[in-house]
Amino acid sequence: MRFDYDFYCSDALELAPALLGQYLVCVSEKGIVNRYIITETEAYQGEEDLACHASKGRTSRTEIMYDKGGKLYIYLIYGMYWMMNVVAGSENQPQAALIRGITGFDGPGKLTRALGIDKGFYGEDLVKSDRIWITESGIKPKIITTPRIGIDYAGEWKEKPWRFVIK
Repeated sequence: MRFDYDFYCSDALELAPALLGQYLVCVSEKGIVNRYIITETEAYQGEEDLACHASKGRTSRTEIMYDKGGKLYIYLIYGMYWMMNVVAGSENQPQAALIRGITGFDGPGKLTRALGIDKGFYGEDLVKSDRIWITESGIKPKIITTPRIGIDYAGEWKEKPWRFVIK
């Protein structure tokens, strides 16, 4: 069953671990429906979180993060990797959960490349989309937490245990 807005409108620190074990469903360009278990996420919690893009305020890049939860925030890093984030929380409270891993693909850039996710998915509505969505799997995984990865610039925020991984 596809998740509705209530699921996504929770705090990023609730949404990120709740995504673990759920199915990320993607429809290929050939119309093939593929399901992947989400295995790793990271939470980014608003303007006060120096690791979150919203810490620099509302911009054209981060605009979708200010929408209600359930949309995709897609951005490019290092000029070559698209990152896929699920917007969390209520309108005007910018938060997101980065999907870092799915079955078969470890690493956020590897998974978006494999799934064909690019800037064309920016703002995609996971509740209504006919090409990507998340469904309940019934899996209740054991989860470990660690500090987030690749955010050395974020000061004390880099130590927050906001990375969630299926054990």
